[in-house]
Order: sequence, then structure tokens, then C-alpha cells
Amino acid sequence: MKNVWILTLAQALAGCGTIMLVAFGGIAGARLAPNPALATLPLSLSVLGVALTAIPASLLMRRIGRKPAFVGSALIAAVAALICAQSLASQNFVLLCVAAVLLGCNMAFVQQYRFAATEYLPADQAGTAVARVMLGTLAAALLGPGIGALFKDAMGWPEFTGSFVALAVIALAAAGVLLQLTPAPEMPTAADGPARPLRQIATQPDYRLAVFAGVVSYAVMSFIMTATPISMHVHDGYTSGQTTAVITAHLLGMYLPSLATPWIVTRLGLRAMLLWGSAAMALCIAISALLEHAFAHYFWGLVLLGLGWNLMFVAATTLLTTTYRNAERFAAQGLNDFTIFGAQAIASLLAGSAIATIGWEWVNLVSLPLVALVFAAALLRRRRQAAP
Repeated sequence: MKNVWILTLAQALAGCGTIMLVAFGGIAGARLAPNPALATLPLSLSVLGVALTAIPASLLMRRIGRKPAFVGSALIAAVAALICAQSLASQNFVLLCVAAVLLGCNMAFVQQYRFAATEYLPADQAGTAVARVMLGTLAAALLGPGIGALFKDAMGWPEFTGSFVALAVIALAAAGVLLQLTPAPEMPTAADGPARPLRQIATQPDYRLAVFAGVVSYAVMSFIMTATPISMHVHDGYTSGQTTAVITAHLLGMYLPSLATPWIVTRLGLRAMLLWGSAAMALCIAISALLEHAFAHYFWGLVLLGLGWNLMFVAATTLLTTTYRNAERFAAQGLNDFTIFGAQAIASLLAGSAIATIGWEWVNLVSLPLVALVFAAALLRRRRQAAP
């Protein structure tokens, strides 16, 4: 369990990069972008960096081990944060985009913390391991915006420059924490069989459901969340403080339920988590699309979006760990993350132009069919398992 808590602390530190980019990147992008439709491009490029690095990260960890790869990626994040600070100081949109890609590359490794944690606990505690690591992101959601706001005007630099200098220090601290990680006990390949072809793994019904649920959880969440600061701050005139409060509430909705996830997994089961996660996202869409643009509606809609994401993503990750053998884990995990974060990158990239062309209501409504498909797929899995 010690190594799980090390990964949790590292997640708390590393997660601040994503939190700050979400909280401040859209506003910075709107100020620096040559075209308003490109305001969310840095956020989208960071997710693209996650997607493009997912498979190489898995292959690298298989070759050199998780610890060296995790430490190296944290050092890259520190450099990326400094580049981001320079982009804000020099008002350079291209540099901001470069920094966002590098932060995304680091997050491809950070996303593997949840899988690494499952290797330190018995298989029936995989959901607990995933939830423990996600508690680290809860800490990041609490600390990241506060740290960013505390240093945003530091040294008289342009707004948010100091925030990303502070982020570089945090990334170095994450590297120091990861140096304490010890290797997980290696399960002999003979214990569960040799590696199968990736195509055979990917055609399993549960693997397909796990990947699809992961894709929808991240794509819908990212599409709506990325559009929120622009809709609130740029279109509706809410202050940056009010916008940050909504994003912070959303992040708490994403990660606070992890405190109870072991109980939820045991009490509800994975299918029910997928169903309730879909229902929470659908309710978010109803509030956002059908009610006026009041602060309370943004607030509670984004909280429900975060809750739906948590239930759906934890269930999808836990279900995924039941579909591959030990010798297959890096390939299966890499394909899963590439698919999920590739879809998220597309959703995030489309959010900026979507909010500018079809408006806030339709940004939400076009997400509803995907949520409904996860709900239907979870119901079909229940019927398939119940069939003789």
C-alpha cells in the first residue's frame, strides 16, 4: 500500500499541471489566440499530446520500467511549465501551444499511475487502487487553482506567468516523490498465460465496453468543460473568479467521489456505476441546455458532469483490468489510453468552434446521444451476462 500512496502523492502534484491548464489555459488562449475559435487550441493540443504519447509511453515503461519513465516525464513537465510561463510573459501563442503539448506528453505517463497502482494490490482490489490514485487528483483540484491564483501576479509579471513558474517547482517535487517508488512484484507469465494478439484482446465485449465508456466519459466531459470558461467568462460576462469557482466545483465532482469508490464498486457493481454515471451526465446536459445561463445552473451542471465522469471512468478502468493478462497489460493499457485521449483531443478541439457557432445549449445537446449509448451498452451487458 506504501507505493500506492506514493503514486497518490505524485498524482496530487502532477495533476496540478492539468488543473492549471484547464483553469487558466482557456482564458490565456482567448487573450493570445489570433482567432477566437482557437482559444481552446492549447487545451486541445495538451490532450492530443496525451493521445499521441499513450502508446509510446506504454512501450517505454515495458522496456525501462515504470519508475524511470515516471521520473523523466515529471522533469519534462517542469520544462513545459517554464515554457508556458515564457509564452505568457512574451504574449506568444505558439509557445503556449508548444508548452501545452509537452504537458500533455507528461500526462500520458501520469495517466498510467492508476494502472501502476493496481500492480501493488490483489486483482480484486483494482477499483480501490484506481480510487486511491484519483484521490491525488482531488488534492490537485483543491490546490491547483489556489496555487495558480496565489502566484498569478507574482513579481509583476503578466497575469498567470507566476502560476506556471510555481507549476515547474511542483513538477520537480513530483519527480522527487516518484524516486521513492519501488518496483511492483512481477507476476510470472505462466501464472495467467502468454500474451495474446492485441486484436484478440480488443474484440472482447468487456474490453470494447470499457474503452467505449472511457471514451465517452472523457470526450463528453472535455467537450462541455472546455467550452464552459468561454461561455461563462467571454460570452456571459462572469468574472474569472466565478468561472474558476465553477471549474473547481466540477473538478471536485470529478474526484471527491473517489473517497467512497471502494464502497461504491462493492455496493453497486460496475454496470450500475456505468448506468448512474450516464444518468448524471444526462442530467447535466438537461440543466445546461434547457435552463437559463445562471451561475447556479453552470455550477450544478458542471458538478453533475464531474460526478458522471467519475462513476463512468472508474468503472471503465476497473472493467478494463479484468480483460487482459499480465503479459498483455502494457499493450492493452496503451491502446485504451490512445483511444480515450484521442477522442478527448478531438472533443476539446471542437469545443472552441462549437461554442462560437452553435452556442452553449447545443454544445450540451449534441453530447446526449453518446451518453445514451453508454447507458444502453451497460444494460445490454447485464442482459448478456444474465442469459443462460
